[in-house]
Amino acid sequence: MGMKGKVALGAVVGVVVIGVVSANAGDNGDGGTSGGTGKGSSASAEREAGGRTSTKATKDTDKAEVAEKKAAFAGDGDFQVGSDIKPGTYRTTGNDDGMCYWERAKDASGEMDSLLANDNVTGTSYVTVKATDKLFKSSDCNDWEAVDEKAKGSPATRMSGDGGMFAVGADIAPGTYKSTGNTDDSCYWERTKNAEHGIESILANDNVNGMAVVRISASDAYFKTNGCKDWKKTG
Repeated sequence: MGMKGKVALGAVVGVVVIGVVSANAGDNGDGGTSGGTGKGSSASAEREAGGRTSTKATKDTDKAEVAEKKAAFAGDGDFQVGSDIKPGTYRTTGNDDGMCYWERAKDASGEMDSLLANDNVTGTSYVTVKATDKLFKSSDCNDWEAVDEKAKGSPATRMSGDGGMFAVGADIAPGTYKSTGNTDDSCYWERTKNAEHGIESILANDNVNGMAVVRISASDAYFKTNGCKDWKKTG
């Protein structure tokens, strides 16, 4: 693996900085093809007497739905938007070594001017690839899966302080969260209105030393946290 050449285009943080400027995990993979889609064909419903769906049909349908949710592309490679991957929101999880790097680009020149957004990832990242993007690069990331931005889950009231991005309403519940014991101003948090990762996406952010308290609104799309102690909902 070569040297990590590019710098993540963070924003310069809010009262102190908007965004965190990080050294990038460049050395992008060769032009890749979309891999690991794992899409299954939907099973036709087999009906038993009395109108019930057979157990086999139900299982087949469940498997197809799971495969569809995991439709993804590989964590290494250059992907042309529209042919290799479709526009949409994608997620990579379980990146624990800080080497995962992704990039949205307006062309394949490889020049800094072509960058639309990028980031180094620890934990989870969500990224919205737009129809106007031309290329999506990913290096040293775990595979990406397509996600529904409107999906709801069983949101938690605690989160890892180095967990990356959390979808509000799906991964975490809105409310007031506290993180204590942060040192060396290494704790960075960010509230965003989408997963496009532009400066205009940021609603608020900060670098914190000591105790951090932040109110996550139900209208926020995502909350990002890196280098912080774990967060706990307090209100």
